[in-house]
Amino acid sequence: MSKPELIEVKTRTSGQVVFVIGAFLVSVLLLSQIGSQTEWNDRARTVAAQPRLWPAVALVLMVLGFGLHWRSMRRRRPDAIDWLEVRRWVEPLEFLGWFLIYVLAVPRLGFLPVSLLVACALTWRLGYRTRGALALAAVFAVAITVVFKGLLGVNIPGGQIYDFLPGSIRTFFLVYL
Repeated sequence: MSKPELIEVKTRTSGQVVFVIGAFLVSVLLLSQIGSQTEWNDRARTVAAQPRLWPAVALVLMVLGFGLHWRSMRRRRPDAIDWLEVRRWVEPLEFLGWFLIYVLAVPRLGFLPVSLLVACALTWRLGYRTRGALALAAVFAVAITVVFKGLLGVNIPGGQIYDFLPGSIRTFFLVYL
């Protein structure tokens, strides 16, 4: 990304076209599902007490608002600057992926091993690639494990990999690691 593009992306309208179109489409999708996701209750005393009314009103207003905003925009098609801005919005989702991998790996590999791997991998990913930084990340993972499982007694399931350990060692790993 060149410097002029960086300056342009920081403008107020960068990505606005994509956001408005996306919000309009999501609003239309949600409004199309209002019949199956909410109900009309015959026992409600007033119309205002109907469970379907207020979500429907909100979604209709969202569709109208985003539709009118999209219609009033001078530029109706996204250009390269808009997609650069969208890329910036999507970049934090990478860390959601890291978290999901962490959550899925803990029951299989155990809390301490996964914490060590993820802490070191994230440290590496963020650009801190010295031995000291990686060692600090490992110490951090061990400290988190000691605090959560040892001191706070948080019940985190043991890893399936612990089943391969001998009896007493397996119990220690299940309780403390």
